[in-house]
Amino acid sequence: MTAPLATPAPVFIVGAPRSGTTMLQYILDDLPGLCMPTGESHFLIPLYRSQAAFDNLETRTGMRRLLETIHGFNPIFLHGDLHGMRFDVDALTETFLAEQRTTVRDVVAGLFEKNAAGLGKQRWGDKTPYYALHLDKLADWWPDAKFIHLIRDGRDVALSLFGRRHDFSAYNIYYAAQYWQKYVDVCRDQGHFLGADRYLELRYEDVLDDQTRAMQTVCDFIGEPYRPGAATAAASGESAQRLRTADRTNQGKWRSRLSAWQLRVFESEAGRTLDAAGYPLTTTPRRLLLPIRVLYRLHNDLSVRYNRMLGRNRSKLRFTVRPAPQPSNMTKL
Repeated sequence: MTAPLATPAPVFIVGAPRSGTTMLQYILDDLPGLCMPTGESHFLIPLYRSQAAFDNLETRTGMRRLLETIHGFNPIFLHGDLHGMRFDVDALTETFLAEQRTTVRDVVAGLFEKNAAGLGKQRWGDKTPYYALHLDKLADWWPDAKFIHLIRDGRDVALSLFGRRHDFSAYNIYYAAQYWQKYVDVCRDQGHFLGADRYLELRYEDVLDDQTRAMQTVCDFIGEPYRPGAATAAASGESAQRLRTADRTNQGKWRSRLSAWQLRVFESEAGRTLDAAGYPLTTTPRRLLLPIRVLYRLHNDLSVRYNRMLGRNRSKLRFTVRPAPQPSNMTKL
């Protein structure tokens, strides 16, 4: 039997949704040694929490059950975003057994490693904004992992959330402020605990203003060579489109599109976080009166329920893994 070969430390792009993480994902995927799948996995944290349910991975029965569970959680990612491999339960079962992958973490890593190898790359990464709330768990599985936290002005994030309000259940400025603040604060707290050699903060606006300088900083951090202009010249299709959207005008839109009252509300909730991230405030933040805060929460809750009844608001992602059922014949093979 052959144990899996050691691979370079994985790279995780995290941040509040609508912060430009997809842009960064496509830019980094153009690096010759790093493979960033085109979608979001979402299954790492649920699998981390339920890994004790998969304790017989040295058997075909156990390995198949885990792979079927992963497939049931996010088949779109497995079949639509891993372009370097084919997700075939039978073939992967035999391969991972031969490689002696006996932990959930090793099986998950195996999927990303095989996808990267299929595209001629040695290193893998992942971009799932939700993981910004769980750096500690990913760091436990991959102690040498590198984390890039992309931060965007929360007021522009709020505008972007409103554009997809049914996807993110963001129906007012108060909710948007709390949503953005939670992601940024939790990620920063966990990132600072990891230290500067494993955690990097990068502002979206800095990438727009000087992409070459920002990417040089990122590549120095993750230990990958960066050749300015090479990625753009080699890019095609959707990747090229993502790069073209990285222009300086895609920032500061909140100045003309948010009302004075909306700015007052946003900064009353998230002003401290804006200031800590280096964004100038337009008001002196003061907490809203309790009745106003209650009304905003009630409005957002009722809006979610109403739009869900109409079929507009999607159901929230499942963040709990439901293991595939045990086969009736539990003989270890």
